[in-house]
Formats: sequence, structure tokens, C-alpha cells
Amino acid sequence: MQLVIDSATAACSVALIEGGRVLEERHEVVGRGHAERLAPMIEELLAGRKPASILVDCGPGSFTGVRVGLAAAHGLAIGWQVPLAGYSSMAALAAEAGRKPDVAVALHGGHGQLFVQSYGTHPIQPLDDLRSLYPEEAAAAVTARVVVGTGAEDLVRLRGYGEAVDALPRASIAARLPAAMTSLPPRPIYGRGADAKPMM
Repeated sequence: MQLVIDSATAACSVALIEGGRVLEERHEVVGRGHAERLAPMIEELLAGRKPASILVDCGPGSFTGVRVGLAAAHGLAIGWQVPLAGYSSMAALAAEAGRKPDVAVALHGGHGQLFVQSYGTHPIQPLDDLRSLYPEEAAAAVTARVVVGTGAEDLVRLRGYGEAVDALPRASIAARLPAAMTSLPPRPIYGRGADAKPMM
């Protein structure tokens, strides 16, 4: 039994999965306040059970949300002495699209930019690198007809074609991801360089 933690975006989500099946989940769109909501959500979900491993969304997404999820996952993994691995919020959103020929993921990334990445879905695999682009640049760069994520409607409107699926990652989607997509090092995926520059 694996505990999945997803707090990289406006959603706060946890799930128990086993053998590709979702045993139980909790999912709320909280916007902010992940730090206050996540621990009680995990406690309620587990109800005294101990998972054999932990999987956590490493981002990209909200800087604070990513850090909250990773901190909780690392703390629990150390306390329970269980393995910990990560996955990308972009891959999770690609899985949300279901069995489409190919999809693009577009998430609002701050500073007026979108995180974008294209995926094949048989099996789910990235077709290009994660990029942080201004919406006009993203519209020119992304060609997949189906676009999933919080930035999907903006991108499709700018392009003038395609299907937009407004969605946030949820922990239970990890059950659909192939093993290669759920074995990332459990460290942040920020999607762009740091805003602060070192002083020379």
C-alpha cells in the first residue's frame, strides 16, 4: 500500500493506492493553506494504517505547495522508514486526459508565464522538455490538440483551436502512471530558475 501526497498546486490531495487501484482518497481545492490542511488529511486517510512506501508530487506548481508536500513526505518516510519517490504534476495532468493520441499540459506558473510540456499517452511519456513560457510563446510552441491544466483555456484561446481541459493534479491519478513516471528523485521541480539573483 502506497501513500500519495499531492500539494504542488491549488489542490491538496492524498490517496492510498495498491497494484494500480485507488483504495481511498481525499481531494480539496484549497488555494492556500496546504501546510494547515495536509497533515490532518493524511491522518484521516490513513486511520492508523502504515503505508509501505510514499509517492509525492514534486512540481512544478506553487513554490510553497511543492515544499509543503515534499517536507511532509520526507518527514513521514524517515519516521516510518519507508521508501520515498516522486512524480511530476505535468505527468499527472497528462494522465487526467485519458486515452488521447497526444496531449499538452499547461499550468499557470507565476510571473504571467505558463509551465508547458507535451506528452504521448500510450504509455504516458514526455515528448519534450518542461518549459516556462509567456502565453503567446506557449501558444506558438504547443501543437497538441488537447491541452490540460489551469492554463489550458488561455492557451487554446490564444491559438484559436483545440480542446481545453481545466484540471488540477490529484493524488489518485498516480495509480495510472507508469513506473518510469513514479520513480523521480523526491526533490522540487520548479520549472524555471530562481527569481533572486546572487549578489556579485
